[in-house]
Amino acid sequence: MENATVSRRRRRPLVGRRPFLAPIWLTALVVGGVVAVALLLYQSAATTTVVVVRPGEAVAGNVSGPELVAAGEQRAERLASLFGATSSPGKIAAIYVTAARRMQQMAAPLAARLGIHPVIIPNNDADETAARALSEHRGATVMVVTSAAGLPKLIEALSGIKLAPAPHQEQYGDIYIVSVPVLGSAGMVQLHY
Repeated sequence: MENATVSRRRRRPLVGRRPFLAPIWLTALVVGGVVAVALLLYQSAATTTVVVVRPGEAVAGNVSGPELVAAGEQRAERLASLFGATSSPGKIAAIYVTAARRMQQMAAPLAARLGIHPVIIPNNDADETAARALSEHRGATVMVVTSAAGLPKLIEALSGIKLAPAPHQEQYGDIYIVSVPVLGSAGMVQLHY
């Protein structure tokens, strides 16, 4: 009789008992959490690229500010052809210019090609311009057209890099590309067009 009871116990199905799956679920949760944190860090660690240019050649003596001469207008067109691709990755998302007439003339061909309106920024306020470009367009590429006097201040405000004093001759065709990551230090490349 005892054997019959024991055999009944052994034959009885295991109702409500399932294999212990906690190690599999815990591993899946940890892997999912690590992936989520990695994605958040990747998205927040975007690098903002700021293209800094100065206006082209201009004529002095105009009451409303100097205007670009033919060579300056040609330089503005070359700038538009360099940065005016509308479908490429890293296209210019915004253009910041000071209120000076030749700054706006320099940005006009590029703005027209991209279909955006330049943002007017205060003259010679490099810190505000840098903060605004970095906060409003994090992870994007923006262009700032600024004066020769404002350019070194803006580069330093963006990256902490101090430019060497410019030679006395005018360097109208210089482009400074500043990469500003959220984490880490900024870098800069100087080009001439």
